[in-house]
Amino acid sequence: MALDSPITRKSGMGKARTLRPLTRKPKKLDAEPTVFEAKPGAGGPVFRAAKQGASAAKGSTRGSADPTSTDDEGELELAVAAEVPTDSSARALARQITARLAIPRPKKNAQAKRGAGSLASLPYRGGSDEIDLDKTIELLAEHPVPDDEDIIVRDRVRTKRSVVLAVDVSGSMKGDRLQSAAATVGAVAAELQKDALSVIAFWSDAAVLLNLGQPVKPMELLDSILRMPARGLTNVSFPLELAARQLSRVPARDARVILLSDCVHNAGPDPRIIAARLPRLDVLIDVSAEKDVELGRELASAGHGTARLVHNYRDVAPALSAIFHS
Repeated sequence: MALDSPITRKSGMGKARTLRPLTRKPKKLDAEPTVFEAKPGAGGPVFRAAKQGASAAKGSTRGSADPTSTDDEGELELAVAAEVPTDSSARALARQITARLAIPRPKKNAQAKRGAGSLASLPYRGGSDEIDLDKTIELLAEHPVPDDEDIIVRDRVRTKRSVVLAVDVSGSMKGDRLQSAAATVGAVAAELQKDALSVIAFWSDAAVLLNLGQPVKPMELLDSILRMPARGLTNVSFPLELAARQLSRVPARDARVILLSDCVHNAGPDPRIIAARLPRLDVLIDVSAEKDVELGRELASAGHGTARLVHNYRDVAPALSAIFHS
């Protein structure tokens, strides 16, 4: 199927509907995009990926601008700045965003998976045998002949969200845009330290800065974004595919993806296809320069989420707060 041709996908009712042609004709990639993984290094994390043939070593088939160098072990290493820029104001921006964020904690759910998470008092359903005497006695005073569910037990209930944050670091996100993106990553990571968070930076390839379930270190994530020079084309589909893999074992009710991008998709397959397969996709559309608002809104719609416009860092906190309250 041609990348610039109309495509069809099934709606929630099972009927196929036609998607409009993309505004820009994306470049057809000659090789599969590369995933770079963070590994410990002397001056901070380094990002490496196994070599995928001779063409990958050259770095010319994925549309990236000098994306990699090759080490002695035959691995590709992502070229990043040796140090975080000293004149960066991203940390100050992150603190301002964090101060204005109002992300609610996930609600305890009687249907939530038991056995992990925080202790809660719940009706007995054949699980825990640790009775909450105070709560049970209160119910027995009202119902002298109790049902099973009038017995209250203490059990662990998972109340964590699983969130994948996909951040655009392609060539169109340079300058203030990258500073704002880094600050957003730091602020979101600080707010969601008790949740399961994954962070993916992407261009035509992608780098996984944090895998779901790993310890969250907000300022290290912020610094990792700042060390990445904005580069290459924008393949929005690829990070969404990686996000789907990260969330594959997470109940849909606990999972969501947040995409921060100008949505100027110009490489790889139509991202609306994978967006429709995600449990939820919310989109922060950076509209401070070149952008594709229509595609951003279509991605959010396909992913059962919402799209919010971000003109500068001041818009980030209210946009994120609205997303998590919806």
